[in-house]
Amino acid sequence: MQKMIKPKRFCGREFTVEELSLIQEVVGTCGGISRSELAHTVCELLDWKRAGGGLKFRECRDLLELMEAKGTLSLPEKRRTGHNVPQKRIAKVPCKEPYSSLAGSVESFTPLEVQRVQSREQRDLFMDLVSRYHYLGYAMPFGARIQYLVYVNRPRREVVGCQQFSSPAWRMKARDQWIGWSDSQREAGLQQVVNNSRFLVLAPIRNLASTILSCTLRQLKSDWPRQYGIEPLLVETLVDRQRFHGGCYRAANWIELGQTTGRGRMDKTNKRHGAAVKTILVYPLVKNATRRLNNER
Repeated sequence: MQKMIKPKRFCGREFTVEELSLIQEVVGTCGGISRSELAHTVCELLDWKRAGGGLKFRECRDLLELMEAKGTLSLPEKRRTGHNVPQKRIAKVPCKEPYSSLAGSVESFTPLEVQRVQSREQRDLFMDLVSRYHYLGYAMPFGARIQYLVYVNRPRREVVGCQQFSSPAWRMKARDQWIGWSDSQREAGLQQVVNNSRFLVLAPIRNLASTILSCTLRQLKSDWPRQYGIEPLLVETLVDRQRFHGGCYRAANWIELGQTTGRGRMDKTNKRHGAAVKTILVYPLVKNATRRLNNER
Protein backbone atom coordinates (compact mmCIF):
# COMPACT_ATOMS: atom_id res chain seq x y z
CA MET A 1 0.00 0.00 0.00
CA GLN A 2 1.31 3.44 -0.90
CA LYS A 3 1.84 5.96 1.88
CA MET A 4 -0.32 9.05 2.29
CA ILE A 5 1.22 12.16 0.79
CA LYS A 6 1.43 15.74 2.00
CA PRO A 7 2.18 18.99 0.13
CA LYS A 8 5.83 19.03 -0.92
CA ARG A 9 8.31 21.72 -1.97
CA PHE A 10 10.83 20.54 -4.55
CA CYS A 11 13.20 22.55 -6.78
CA GLY A 12 11.43 25.80 -5.92
CA ARG A 13 7.88 24.58 -6.62
CA GLU A 14 5.20 23.85 -4.06
CA PHE A 15 3.25 20.72 -5.07
CA THR A 16 -0.27 20.43 -3.68
CA VAL A 17 -1.76 17.17 -2.45
CA GLU A 18 -3.93 17.15 -5.58
CA GLU A 19 -0.89 17.47 -7.86
CA LEU A 20 0.98 14.72 -6.04
CA SER A 21 -2.10 12.52 -6.25
CA LEU A 22 -2.22 13.18 -9.99
CA ILE A 23 1.42 12.11 -10.25
CA GLN A 24 0.55 8.88 -8.40
CA GLU A 25 -2.35 8.28 -10.77
CA VAL A 26 -0.25 8.89 -13.88
CA VAL A 27 2.51 6.53 -12.70
CA GLY A 28 -0.04 3.93 -11.64
CA THR A 29 -2.04 3.92 -14.86
CA CYS A 30 0.61 4.51 -17.56
CA GLY A 31 2.01 1.00 -17.66
CA GLY A 32 4.68 0.04 -20.16
CA ILE A 33 6.38 3.42 -20.52
CA SER A 34 9.81 4.39 -19.25
CA ARG A 35 10.74 6.67 -16.36
CA SER A 36 11.80 9.32 -18.86
CA GLU A 37 8.44 9.16 -20.63
CA LEU A 38 6.66 9.39 -17.27
CA ALA A 39 8.71 12.48 -16.34
CA HIS A 40 7.84 14.18 -19.64
CA THR A 41 4.16 13.31 -19.19
CA VAL A 42 4.05 14.71 -15.64
CA CYS A 43 5.84 17.91 -16.70
CA GLU A 44 3.31 18.50 -19.46
CA LEU A 45 0.31 17.80 -17.22
CA LEU A 46 1.55 20.12 -14.48
CA ASP A 47 2.99 22.71 -16.90
CA TRP A 48 6.32 22.45 -15.07
CA LYS A 49 8.62 24.46 -17.31
CA ARG A 50 11.69 26.66 -17.33
CA ALA A 51 11.43 30.36 -18.08
CA GLY A 52 12.46 29.63 -21.67
CA GLY A 53 9.57 27.19 -22.11
CA GLY A 54 11.45 23.88 -21.86
CA LEU A 55 10.12 21.15 -19.60
CA LYS A 56 11.85 20.63 -16.23
CA PHE A 57 12.38 17.00 -17.18
CA ARG A 58 15.43 16.24 -15.05
CA GLU A 59 13.93 17.83 -11.94
CA CYS A 60 10.71 15.87 -12.51
CA ARG A 61 12.57 12.59 -12.82
CA ASP A 62 14.39 13.36 -9.56
CA LEU A 63 11.03 14.09 -7.90
CA LEU A 64 9.56 10.78 -9.10
CA GLU A 65 12.55 8.86 -7.76
CA LEU A 66 12.33 10.71 -4.43
CA MET A 67 8.64 9.83 -4.16
CA GLU A 68 9.46 6.21 -4.92
CA ALA A 69 12.13 6.20 -2.21
CA LYS A 70 9.53 7.47 0.27
CA GLY A 71 7.09 4.76 -0.76
CA THR A 72 4.44 7.03 -2.29
CA LEU A 73 4.64 5.46 -5.77
CA SER A 74 6.33 2.62 -7.63
CA LEU A 75 8.27 3.37 -10.82
CA PRO A 76 9.03 0.93 -13.65
CA GLU A 77 12.44 -0.72 -13.62
CA LYS A 78 15.23 1.34 -15.16
CA ARG A 79 15.77 0.29 -18.74
CA ARG A 80 19.20 -0.97 -19.74
CA THR A 81 19.96 0.36 -23.21
CA GLY A 82 23.04 1.53 -25.04
CA HIS A 83 21.87 5.14 -24.63
CA ASN A 84 21.81 5.11 -20.84
CA VAL A 85 24.79 6.14 -18.75
CA PRO A 86 25.32 5.70 -15.02
CA GLN A 87 24.14 8.61 -12.88
CA LYS A 88 27.58 8.71 -11.31
CA ARG A 89 30.80 7.60 -12.92
CA ILE A 90 34.15 7.40 -11.15
CA ALA A 91 37.18 5.60 -12.54
CA LYS A 92 38.13 2.44 -10.63
CA VAL A 93 41.70 3.72 -10.45
CA PRO A 94 41.61 7.56 -10.52
CA CYS A 95 44.55 9.10 -12.38
CA LYS A 96 46.92 10.99 -10.11
CA GLU A 97 49.29 12.22 -12.81
CA PRO A 98 48.34 15.21 -15.01
CA TYR A 99 46.54 14.33 -18.23
CA SER A 100 48.79 16.70 -20.16
CA SER A 101 52.54 17.26 -20.00
CA LEU A 102 52.26 20.84 -21.24
CA ALA A 103 53.91 23.28 -18.83
CA GLY A 104 54.98 26.89 -18.60
CA SER A 105 53.01 30.12 -18.39
CA VAL A 106 49.51 30.41 -19.81
CA GLU A 107 50.59 33.33 -22.02
CA SER A 108 52.52 30.83 -24.14
CA PHE A 109 49.30 28.95 -24.96
CA THR A 110 46.67 31.67 -25.36
CA PRO A 111 44.20 32.27 -26.79
CA LEU A 112 42.33 29.30 -25.35
CA GLU A 113 39.53 27.73 -27.36
CA VAL A 114 36.28 27.14 -25.42
CA GLN A 115 34.05 24.52 -27.01
CA ARG A 116 30.54 23.87 -25.70
CA VAL A 117 29.74 20.18 -25.22
CA GLN A 118 26.91 19.30 -27.58
CA SER A 119 27.74 16.22 -29.67
CA ARG A 120 27.82 12.62 -28.44
CA GLU A 121 31.58 12.54 -29.04
CA GLN A 122 32.09 15.68 -26.92
CA ARG A 123 29.87 14.31 -24.13
CA ASP A 124 31.78 11.02 -24.06
CA LEU A 125 35.12 12.86 -23.86
CA PHE A 126 33.88 15.20 -21.12
CA MET A 127 32.46 12.35 -19.03
CA ASP A 128 35.60 10.24 -19.48
CA LEU A 129 37.97 13.04 -18.42
CA VAL A 130 35.91 14.13 -15.42
CA SER A 131 35.33 10.55 -14.25
CA ARG A 132 39.08 9.79 -14.41
CA TYR A 133 40.64 13.03 -13.22
CA HIS A 134 38.13 14.83 -10.97
CA TYR A 135 38.06 13.65 -7.35
CA LEU A 136 34.24 13.62 -7.36
CA GLY A 137 33.99 11.80 -10.68
CA TYR A 138 31.21 12.53 -13.13
CA ALA A 139 27.58 12.78 -11.99
CA MET A 140 24.54 13.80 -14.02
CA PRO A 141 23.99 17.44 -12.97
CA PHE A 142 20.91 18.38 -10.99
CA GLY A 143 18.56 20.38 -13.25
CA ALA A 144 19.92 22.61 -16.03
CA ARG A 145 23.49 22.27 -17.31
CA ILE A 146 26.05 23.60 -19.78
CA GLN A 147 29.45 21.95 -20.17
CA TYR A 148 32.65 23.11 -21.85
CA LEU A 149 35.86 21.57 -23.12
CA VAL A 150 38.81 23.98 -23.19
CA TYR A 151 41.62 23.53 -25.72
CA VAL A 152 45.03 24.95 -26.48
CA ASN A 153 46.10 24.93 -30.14
CA ARG A 154 49.86 25.24 -29.74
CA PRO A 155 52.28 23.54 -29.81
CA ARG A 156 49.49 21.02 -30.56
CA ARG A 157 45.72 20.89 -30.16
CA GLU A 158 44.93 19.41 -26.77
CA VAL A 159 42.19 19.50 -24.13
CA VAL A 160 43.44 21.29 -21.01
CA GLY A 161 40.24 21.83 -19.03
CA CYS A 162 36.62 20.87 -18.40
CA GLN A 163 33.96 23.17 -16.96
CA GLN A 164 30.39 22.39 -15.94
CA PHE A 165 27.72 24.92 -14.96
CA SER A 166 24.38 23.74 -13.58
CA SER A 167 21.41 24.65 -11.39
CA PRO A 168 22.22 26.51 -8.14
CA ALA A 169 21.90 25.28 -4.57
CA TRP A 170 18.34 25.83 -3.38
CA ARG A 171 19.36 27.34 -0.06
CA MET A 172 22.74 28.51 1.32
CA LYS A 173 22.71 30.78 4.33
CA ALA A 174 25.88 32.74 3.57
CA ARG A 175 24.91 33.34 -0.06
CA ASP A 176 21.31 34.25 0.73
CA GLN A 177 22.37 36.71 3.45
CA TRP A 178 24.97 38.30 1.15
CA ILE A 179 22.34 38.85 -1.54
CA GLY A 180 19.81 40.00 1.07
CA TRP A 181 17.15 37.47 0.07
CA SER A 182 13.96 36.70 1.90
CA ASP A 183 12.44 33.28 1.10
CA SER A 184 10.08 34.81 -1.45
CA GLN A 185 12.88 36.83 -3.11
CA ARG A 186 15.08 33.74 -3.30
CA GLU A 187 12.24 31.80 -4.90
CA ALA A 188 11.80 34.52 -7.52
CA GLY A 189 15.47 35.12 -8.28
CA LEU A 190 17.19 31.78 -7.81
CA GLN A 191 17.11 30.74 -11.47
CA GLN A 192 19.40 33.69 -12.29
CA VAL A 193 22.14 32.04 -10.22
CA VAL A 194 24.30 29.35 -11.85
CA ASN A 195 26.51 26.82 -10.07
CA ASN A 196 30.03 25.97 -11.27
CA SER A 197 29.60 22.32 -10.28
CA ARG A 198 32.71 20.81 -11.92
CA PHE A 199 36.06 22.41 -12.73
CA LEU A 200 38.92 20.29 -13.99
CA VAL A 201 42.36 21.55 -15.05
CA LEU A 202 44.32 18.96 -17.00
CA ALA A 203 47.72 20.60 -17.54
CA PRO A 204 50.26 22.05 -15.05
CA ILE A 205 50.32 25.42 -16.80
CA ARG A 206 50.73 28.49 -14.57
CA ASN A 207 47.58 30.64 -14.30
CA LEU A 208 45.66 28.26 -16.57
CA ALA A 209 42.83 27.74 -14.06
CA SER A 210 41.99 31.43 -13.59
CA THR A 211 42.25 31.99 -17.37
CA ILE A 212 39.82 29.12 -18.04
CA LEU A 213 37.41 30.65 -15.54
CA SER A 214 37.49 34.01 -17.31
CA CYS A 215 37.01 32.47 -20.77
CA THR A 216 34.16 30.12 -19.85
CA LEU A 217 32.28 32.78 -17.88
CA ARG A 218 32.33 35.09 -20.90
CA GLN A 219 30.81 32.36 -23.03
CA LEU A 220 28.32 31.32 -20.33
CA LYS A 221 26.80 34.83 -20.31
CA SER A 222 25.50 34.27 -23.85
CA ASP A 223 25.04 30.48 -23.87
CA TRP A 224 22.84 30.24 -20.74
CA PRO A 225 20.12 32.68 -21.93
CA ARG A 226 20.21 31.10 -25.39
CA GLN A 227 19.64 27.65 -23.86
CA TYR A 228 17.26 28.46 -21.00
CA GLY A 229 15.83 31.92 -21.69
CA ILE A 230 17.20 33.31 -18.40
CA GLU A 231 19.94 35.92 -17.96
CA PRO A 232 22.47 34.66 -15.39
CA LEU A 233 23.45 37.34 -12.87
CA LEU A 234 25.62 35.43 -10.42
CA VAL A 235 27.79 32.29 -10.51
CA GLU A 236 28.49 30.32 -7.35
CA THR A 237 30.82 27.45 -6.52
CA LEU A 238 31.65 25.27 -3.53
CA VAL A 239 35.28 24.42 -2.77
CA ASP A 240 36.17 21.47 -0.54
CA ARG A 241 38.37 23.24 1.99
CA GLN A 242 40.08 20.00 3.05
CA ARG A 243 41.40 19.53 -0.49
CA PHE A 244 41.71 22.97 -2.08
CA HIS A 245 42.42 26.58 -1.18
CA GLY A 246 40.42 28.00 -4.09
CA GLY A 247 43.27 30.28 -5.13
CA CYS A 248 42.34 30.25 -8.82
CA TYR A 249 38.87 31.58 -8.00
CA ARG A 250 40.33 34.35 -5.85
CA ALA A 251 42.82 35.19 -8.60
CA ALA A 252 39.85 35.55 -10.96
CA ASN A 253 38.16 37.99 -8.51
CA TRP A 254 35.57 35.64 -7.04
CA ILE A 255 34.22 36.67 -3.63
CA GLU A 256 34.39 34.35 -0.62
CA LEU A 257 31.16 34.42 1.40
CA GLY A 258 31.70 31.81 4.11
CA GLN A 259 31.12 28.12 4.67
CA THR A 260 28.30 25.65 4.06
CA THR A 261 26.79 23.61 6.89
CA GLY A 262 28.26 20.46 5.33
CA ARG A 263 24.92 18.75 4.73
CA GLY A 264 24.65 18.64 0.95
CA ARG A 265 21.72 19.19 -1.41
CA MET A 266 19.69 16.08 -0.61
CA ASP A 267 20.15 15.87 3.19
CA LYS A 268 16.58 16.64 4.23
CA THR A 269 16.89 15.12 7.73
CA ASN A 270 20.07 16.98 8.78
CA LYS A 271 22.00 13.72 9.30
CA ARG A 272 25.14 14.98 7.54
CA HIS A 273 25.53 18.33 9.31
CA GLY A 274 29.25 19.23 9.30
CA ALA A 275 30.23 16.16 7.27
CA ALA A 276 31.40 17.97 4.13
CA VAL A 277 31.92 21.67 4.87
CA LYS A 278 32.79 23.72 1.77
CA THR A 279 33.81 27.30 1.07
CA ILE A 280 31.22 29.35 -0.83
CA LEU A 281 32.54 31.69 -3.54
CA VAL A 282 30.53 33.80 -5.96
CA TYR A 283 31.18 35.89 -9.06
CA PRO A 284 28.74 38.63 -10.19
CA LEU A 285 28.29 38.56 -13.96
CA VAL A 286 26.72 42.03 -14.06
CA LYS A 287 26.93 45.27 -12.14
CA ASN A 288 24.51 45.56 -9.22
CA ALA A 289 23.91 41.80 -9.28
CA THR A 290 22.56 41.72 -5.74
CA ARG A 291 20.11 44.55 -6.43
CA ARG A 292 18.87 42.85 -9.57
CA LEU A 293 18.52 39.52 -7.76
CA ASN A 294 16.28 41.38 -5.31
CA ASN A 295 14.33 42.75 -8.29
CA GLU A 296 15.62 46.28 -7.63
CA ARG A 297 16.71 48.26 -10.68
